[in-house]
Amino acid sequence: MTELLTINELLRANAKDHPATTALIDAPNRASWFSGQPRRLSWQEIDAEVGALASQFLELGLGSESNVGIQLPNINELVLTLLACTRINAIAVPFPIQHRQHELAYGIGAARITAMVTGARPDRPDQLDSVAEVLATVSDAQMLTFGEAHHSTSSPLRVGQGIERLAPSRASADDIFTICWTSGTTGTPKGVPRSHAMWLAAANFNVQGIGLTDKDRILCPFPLVNMAGIGGMLCPWLMTGSQLVLHQPMDLPTFLDQMANEQITYTVAPPPVLNMLLRNEALLDQVDLSHIRAIASGAAPLDPWMVKGWQDRGIEIVNIFGSNEGAALMSTKALVPDPEDRARFFPRLGRPELDWGVQTPNETRLMDLETGQEILEPGHPGELRFRGPTVFDGYLDSDGEEFDEAGYYRTGDLFELAGDDTPPRFYRFVDRAKDIIIRGGMNISAAEIEALVGSHESVLEVAAVAYPDVDLGERVGLFVVPVPGESPELGGLIDHMRTSDVASYKLPERLELLDALPRNPVGKVVKGELRERWA
Repeated sequence: MTELLTINELLRANAKDHPATTALIDAPNRASWFSGQPRRLSWQEIDAEVGALASQFLELGLGSESNVGIQLPNINELVLTLLACTRINAIAVPFPIQHRQHELAYGIGAARITAMVTGARPDRPDQLDSVAEVLATVSDAQMLTFGEAHHSTSSPLRVGQGIERLAPSRASADDIFTICWTSGTTGTPKGVPRSHAMWLAAANFNVQGIGLTDKDRILCPFPLVNMAGIGGMLCPWLMTGSQLVLHQPMDLPTFLDQMANEQITYTVAPPPVLNMLLRNEALLDQVDLSHIRAIASGAAPLDPWMVKGWQDRGIEIVNIFGSNEGAALMSTKALVPDPEDRARFFPRLGRPELDWGVQTPNETRLMDLETGQEILEPGHPGELRFRGPTVFDGYLDSDGEEFDEAGYYRTGDLFELAGDDTPPRFYRFVDRAKDIIIRGGMNISAAEIEALVGSHESVLEVAAVAYPDVDLGERVGLFVVPVPGESPELGGLIDHMRTSDVASYKLPERLELLDALPRNPVGKVVKGELRERWA
């Protein structure tokens, strides 16, 4: 089915080819996150409900000129809403459920949202009031709500009801499907528009690399709001006609029960979770993992002992590097059989001088940031850059600086060439050139944290840095130079940030006061020195 060009065409084909096959399954603990009972939907039922929901959108005035904001947990309504947008050729703009007024206000305005889809949540009693307040402040967008409770300003949406009243879609592969969000180094998120063709190229990279088929049962614990969830799970599910099991991140007992009860064959998990499970053999021995053949992981370097430990248990760990912008590397057992090498190295795909025997969508090159020359020898770190069909065309309102003169996307990530072959056959991750903290798989802009904390009356200067954590990979730490005579405390700074209604995963968890921040000769803060203090 890879010749089909749009997300909607993939759904239509699956509904036609195997209508009665169960395709979409809610998590059993859905009630913790949203109203309604968990549901199991067939391809035919998904197609019908997408059509009915799309018809509701049209009745509410939405269409191909609409940008539809979405803030829902990983429940079937989120999937149906994304797909309904493709049915009417609207642009879906998903937001993580952790985002609060601070993030929503910026995103709704920047993406020019015309409607916002959400719903009441037990974990966030103020959800509807909060979204309504943002819309009243920054936008004239209408509010649409799923679930049992609604807001006085919202229009209720229904699932499992109504019929499709649509003209045939005229969407093309080059039409924009989503605008997702990535943390920017300037302190504000950046909108990443991606077309159907870009998403399906990324999905095919996963399908081919991992060997996914219609027999697979995919467990999705990553939010369906960015590359990991949409490109790594949703679109491969549609492309293969497999089964998608939803999970709201991250409830470990439920996750393990789903692995066993749904006979999951493929899933993704952050490195700290895989490390923790492997250390707890008593727990692992109680879980039926007999159907799992592969688990993908990334967002932080993998530990070689962990990749080997899972392979010794008969489960392949796939090492993935990727971004919302469409950069993509994958290290699989087929390409890198040795598990400890797979943890450290990525095949240098997309190089005409190297034949890996597999198709690769993108071209890559490694560039010296000081000289601007391409790096062709091992041991010399440089910025990894991508060009190809998975890569986006530019940020919202971009000036084009994210691309170099040859049209390669500048990832801001430092790699080096590795391996004993000539020419070198591998990339090895070195560091992030962008000032980003990755906590539990969520990207956090250090500049954004610094702007929020720096507005506190007792703070003269601040630097936000990542410090290592065995459970989450990284956590947010602060180095603060206080105003003379002041002694700010972590709790007070957190309370100050909360006044901006910021997402809780961005809140710092460590503070050290300094007389001065270390700086280089041109005045830039040397964050490497700060990170070393906590290493």
